[in-house]
Amino acid sequence: MAKTVLIAGGSGFIGSRLVEMLQAEGHRVRLLTRTPRAEHHFGWNPADGQIDDEAVRGTDVVLNLAGAGIAEKRWTPERKKLIISSRVDGARVLGQAFRRLQHLPQAYLAASAIGYYGNSGERLMTENDPPADQGFLSTSTVAWEQATETIAAMGIRTVTLRIGIVLERSGGALREIIRPLRWGIGAYFGDGQAWYSWIHRDDVCRMFLWAMETTGAEGIYNAAAPNPVRNRELVRATARAMGRRALPMSAPVFALRALLGEMADVVLNSTRVSADKVRQEGFSFQFPTLEEALADIFRPK
Repeated sequence: MAKTVLIAGGSGFIGSRLVEMLQAEGHRVRLLTRTPRAEHHFGWNPADGQIDDEAVRGTDVVLNLAGAGIAEKRWTPERKKLIISSRVDGARVLGQAFRRLQHLPQAYLAASAIGYYGNSGERLMTENDPPADQGFLSTSTVAWEQATETIAAMGIRTVTLRIGIVLERSGGALREIIRPLRWGIGAYFGDGQAWYSWIHRDDVCRMFLWAMETTGAEGIYNAAAPNPVRNRELVRATARAMGRRALPMSAPVFALRALLGEMADVVLNSTRVSADKVRQEGFSFQFPTLEEALADIFRPK
């Protein structure tokens, strides 16, 4: 049955593809944006507590993907505050609108990140495991999830997806890996042994659709493929999928720290997460292995 779906963050890397997939299935999509330009756009400004109430009225499902990019700018104190507030404020404004309008959607789906687990080394992390450290990736993600818990406390079926490294050639981590490969350089970070829990962008979107349609789905799920790989292998596999020869080259930890500061955690942290929970509850990955994912991504369209 077609649903009316409200998306915050629908113009981003994941959201733009998710909108396409929702519309292809016949769902009616509304977008929350600071600059509404179309009939299905509705204005909001989470920092100021503003939202167009018409966006919420009659909505069946709300997807909250909104938030400032983690790796777009160096983590100054001001940037850290923005990263957290851009997510916490969005959940707060939506929750206030649900109460004010006395309209509770059938489901509230929220993006989180495997950064929650911090630098967990060789451990295989499940949804029940606490963070391995108190770095900014962990503490900020805990704050986002606490904001989502306030929505769940209203009696709304709530699903939080802790999203891994999303693979698609047009953006994200893969775009940064591709750039040096075009010059024959296979750049990896440190010793290249950090675990990277990745997921094809279409599988992330399919998981949101699954969570929307599966009324028994609730709580937190890792949104990462069942076969994580080490950083160096991700680079090698990408070179093979591109048909490129590449000279392996390490970006030393000290250089990354000097260049990026604390934000170097994004590429240096080792995070190996389990996909068992979501699979046991019925989700099937279209691209469970890195080879399958990259073959699809680099297949001539």
